[in-house]
Parts: sequence; C-alpha cells; structure tokens
Amino acid sequence: MDAMAKRGSGAASKEEKKAAKQAAKAARRERFRQIWQAFQMQRREDKALVPIMVGTVLGTALVLFLVGLLIGQEWFLLPTGILLGVLLAVIIFGRRVQKNVYAKAAGQPGAAGWALDNMRGQWRVTQAVAGTTQLDAVHRVIGRPGVVLVAEGAPHRTKSLVAQEKKRVARIIGQVPIYEVSVGEDEGQVPLARLQRHMTKLPRNIDKSQMETVEKRLAALANRAGPAMPKGPVPRNAQQLKGMQRTARRR
Repeated sequence: MDAMAKRGSGAASKEEKKAAKQAAKAARRERFRQIWQAFQMQRREDKALVPIMVGTVLGTALVLFLVGLLIGQEWFLLPTGILLGVLLAVIIFGRRVQKNVYAKAAGQPGAAGWALDNMRGQWRVTQAVAGTTQLDAVHRVIGRPGVVLVAEGAPHRTKSLVAQEKKRVARIIGQVPIYEVSVGEDEGQVPLARLQRHMTKLPRNIDKSQMETVEKRLAALANRAGPAMPKGPVPRNAQQLKGMQRTARRR
C-alpha cells in the first residue's frame, strides 16, 4: 500500500511539474506576443523607431569593436557591444512606447485613474471618490506621502470637489498629510505623462502600518457614505496599450 501511495504521489508530482512547465511556457509566449504587438503598433506610428534601434545596435557594437582594436580584444568586445546595443535599443523602444501610451491617453476621461492604477509600489488607489456628470473625477490615493487627492477634468469644476473630499478625509485621518494634484496641461497642473513621477517624488511621511490604518478608516468612511462613484471610462485603446505600457515599465 505504501509503495502504491508513493508511486501515486510521484505520478501526481510529475503531472504538477509538467503542468507548471506548460503554464510557464504559455506565459512566455503571451509576453512575447504582447511585446511583438507593441512593437508592431509603435513601428506603424513611429517611423523613426526601427532606424533608431538599428543604429543604436550597430553604433554600440562599432564603438566597442574599435575600443577592442586598441587593446587587442576586438573579437571579445564585438559580441559584448552587440548585446549592449540590443539592450539599449530595447530601453529606447520601451521609452518611446511609454511616451506614445500617454500621448494617446492624455485628455481622455479616466486617464488619470488608469495611470494611477498602473503605478508600481505600495499605492492604494480608489478611483472616482467624487465626480461630475461631465466626467470630471477625484481619485484618492494612499501611500507613503499620506493621502493624495488627484483631480482630472476642468479645474473650475474639480476645485470644489477636491475641497469637499479633503474636508471629509481630514476629519478621519487626523494629522496625516493630504496632497492635492490636478492633472492637465495648464499652469499649475501635472501632465498625465509625469503623474507617476510626480507621485513618487512626494515626501515620505508615514510608514506601512500607518498606511493600513488610514486605509481602514477611509474604508469605513466609504461604507457610511454609501456606494462609491462609478469609475470613469478607461482611455480609448487602453486594453491594447496595456501590454505596451507593461513592456515599458519592465525596462
């Protein structure tokens, strides 16, 4: 009986390993497919992409080859230069994709909420805690800086929304700092493409345990206030661009 149980366990283990390998292989294929789609989309819209990437690879390889000639290691540094050139070309590709993603999303309702949801790090995002029928919205973000209220839409409409939300939040969280950010291209606003960078540059005022406390208190506030505002529409083509942005973020 013990031997049969061991054989059964061994067979199950092999099946699990085989399934895990197949899942990993499928995930790699999906990532490659997304990267290839991102490349094709970017190449069609960015005619300079391929020449820049090819030039980066050849230029880097040539520079290291010439350096190698001077020290007698040209055939060692040539493949190193090619690999380094490919790496630099991929980084350039990722940055141009990211720029294209934000250019497409800028000005669309829900774009700021979409950008906040795609931030790296420990940020707790609650979209559209307040809004208008014109699709202006205020998003609430909890992070190491404290609470950040991010407004998108016409400033003359979102100003009162932010003030009301700030007053509600301040009654709950006490001395935790509250920051206000308005997304847009006007003076005093933060462009969508710089929103994530702006958020990460805010000072760190609270630790993780304080973040959890603030999150629980604000969750209780939301429960008392009733159902939340619906999320604004995601930017047009956001699903297609999601893979492109993921590629850019890995660079």
